[in-house]
Amino acid sequence: MKQEQLNKYLVNHNATILEALGALNALSNAGLTLFVQDENMHVIGTLTDGDIRRYLLNGGNLQDAVSRAIKVDFCSIQAGTTDFVKTCNKYRQAKIRVVPVMDNNGRLVDILDFDKRASVLPLDAVIMAGGKGERLRPLTEKTPKPLLPVGDKAIIDHNVDRLIQYGVEHISVTTNYLSEQIETHYAQPRNEVQIQCVREPKFLGTMGAVRLVKEFQHEVVLVMNSDLFTDIDFEDMYLHFMEHGADMSIAAVPYTVSIPFGICDLDGREVKGIVEKPTYNYYANAGIYMLRREVIGMIPENEFYNATDLIDALVKHGNKVIRYPLKGTWIDIGTLSEYQKAKDLAKHMKSVAL
Repeated sequence: MKQEQLNKYLVNHNATILEALGALNALSNAGLTLFVQDENMHVIGTLTDGDIRRYLLNGGNLQDAVSRAIKVDFCSIQAGTTDFVKTCNKYRQAKIRVVPVMDNNGRLVDILDFDKRASVLPLDAVIMAGGKGERLRPLTEKTPKPLLPVGDKAIIDHNVDRLIQYGVEHISVTTNYLSEQIETHYAQPRNEVQIQCVREPKFLGTMGAVRLVKEFQHEVVLVMNSDLFTDIDFEDMYLHFMEHGADMSIAAVPYTVSIPFGICDLDGREVKGIVEKPTYNYYANAGIYMLRREVIGMIPENEFYNATDLIDALVKHGNKVIRYPLKGTWIDIGTLSEYQKAKDLAKHMKSVAL
């Protein structure tokens, strides 16, 4: 949140209750909460209309200083701490809606409204949007697949908006096929976040274009396909990634194969038995990856390179690659039937819900 926006939520401890009511009346979000500062701009308490109402009912006066009505025992998060995301998760699970973010001096630097943001993840995101979408023709003859509508927005916008809801502000989109349409689509900021478009000089596979992003702001980078319709919990994936000290995490969806026949258990040509109508459970690659920034240096420049190539290289070099089990909605919009499935699902949801 920019400083001019933060200032709307700040009030001096010497302000009157009446002045605080005026400030509260001017707010429209962040839980209608004011943050009260002392003379050194340190936040010493919070103030809501409920706090004021209780104070007045107990005999307080509208001309009294707000410091007499504030709540001094309030939850907060310190910016830049290693457990920042864990603390966000804890407060959200406890149904605490509004939490101030403080610097080391106790000054307000941000406000987290968990009705609007699921978290504030310290990562960059790269969305791969360069494919031709050939299996969706004729729909993709003049429109790139990421811009096909699903519900009230384009396929790719469901993913961009979800990343923004998780506090991701550094988002790059790699383009190739009909790239100018995607570049025009993101010419203006989306939900106050400017999306950076990076054009491939040629098709570079499902991972090669990541090397085209000139700069990353964080140590962790999320890479995902643009044609997914999913309600993945990016915060949970990030915490899982950090907890296990991984170099790369692969989001994976359960996939079950049931065989309606008896299957021979063979040792060469010799039958050892029959397995009757077995069911095998697997995890399928969901096209969403989380990696350490230094891993990107293993991707060759200007060469066709798939995510599977990077996975193989990391495993060969002894790096830690883990699976993140993705639960909930996940549709890979690669065919007309899957596209219709996503559109049918979108009819029952305003957007991919948090």
